Amino acid sequence: MATRTQTTVVDIAGVVQGIVLVTIPALSTILTDPAHYGLTSAQYGTMFAPQVVAAIAASLAGAGLARRHGTHAVYLAGLACSLASMVLLLTSAAVMHQQNLAYPLLLAATAFLGAGFGLAVPALNSLAAAFHPTAVDRAVLILNALLGLGTALAPVFVAVFVGLGFWWGLPVLSTLLLVALLAVSLRLPMHTGARAAASTAGGRMPARFWLYAAFALLYGICETVNGNWAQLDMTTSVGASTTTAALALTAFWAMVTLGRLLFAAITRWLPARATFHLLPFALAGVFGIIASLPHGHAVQGVIAFGAAGLCCSALLPLTISFGQGELTGFSAAVAGGVIAAYQLGYGIAAFGAGPLVNAGTPLSRLYAIAAFVALAMGLLSFAVAHRQRSPRTLHPAPAPVHAPAQPTT
Repeated sequence: MATRTQTTVVDIAGVVQGIVLVTIPALSTILTDPAHYGLTSAQYGTMFAPQVVAAIAASLAGAGLARRHGTHAVYLAGLACSLASMVLLLTSAAVMHQQNLAYPLLLAATAFLGAGFGLAVPALNSLAAAFHPTAVDRAVLILNALLGLGTALAPVFVAVFVGLGFWWGLPVLSTLLLVALLAVSLRLPMHTGARAAASTAGGRMPARFWLYAAFALLYGICETVNGNWAQLDMTTSVGASTTTAALALTAFWAMVTLGRLLFAAITRWLPARATFHLLPFALAGVFGIIASLPHGHAVQGVIAFGAAGLCCSALLPLTISFGQGELTGFSAAVAGGVIAAYQLGYGIAAFGAGPLVNAGTPLSRLYAIAAFVALAMGLLSFAVAHRQRSPRTLHPAPAPVHAPAQPTT
């Protein structure tokens, strides 16, 4: 039976990891400001390539590492990687005007950030489930909501610290939180109690798995267009202040978190499969609104990005729930594969859009393109959830590697 201290540490770790996940991208306006790092759109976007590669590799390797060394060791390794990321980010601040030194440090920071996500977040989900054996679904849902809370808090902290005149306050805060968390976690017996799996399902992944992977990839693109480019769209296209842009990003992540709780609570009235079909089309409509927002309508922009968060909220958890429910013999591989595909979609939107913006593509057109991606995701949802029973409870996936806005050239 887990102690209150153990369960509390896991919950706090969820919030901290959520803050850390968004620390670097939440500083996008600093990273692209000529008075600070002065990165171009392409440089800023490419900066997330190591993060995506490391996150995919770590998420796929995490299960094997846990079998060999235990979930506690994997969790601690994830925290250590996240701490290394924040230290590298702070180190880069000392040489931010020397781009030949600062940029490699930023690349290394995002790589460690991705590795930390891929190791710590799945381990936290396993620990939450193990510590609440009689209420696994509820425990995992709460943990993912706390992760979402952390991602929503990060841009708020950025706005506060930038307003106070020291933008580096957020990475300092993240570093201190990680050091405290590591110090406490090292002394706690945080284990899942599960035995190493003797064998795994053999053979190739069923063909239908690739439908789930394709859906997760499209979802990753749609979510990241919001998470990575929202602040830049608000400041450049809509003409909002940096504070209002941060509020729009906060609204997006907050509604992602609240939406998961909402759709889990109303499955009796709105079946999960219906939610899975409806949300992509609603997201396409919201993208259309964002693409057509006129200059000076900052309040409407905040509302629109909040609506986008609501539309995104339940899609990834339902993808994993449906996949594990249908492909029962491959449930562990399905979860890892879907998360890897989601990360690939994140990478496409995070650093693939940078060259388009650098080449002069208006951000409004980027959101118009995203609307078509969301429509494709909606059509694909009918193949993914074809004749499938709706799970009564959402099984949230590990929180995303999120990011806020993008660069100005």
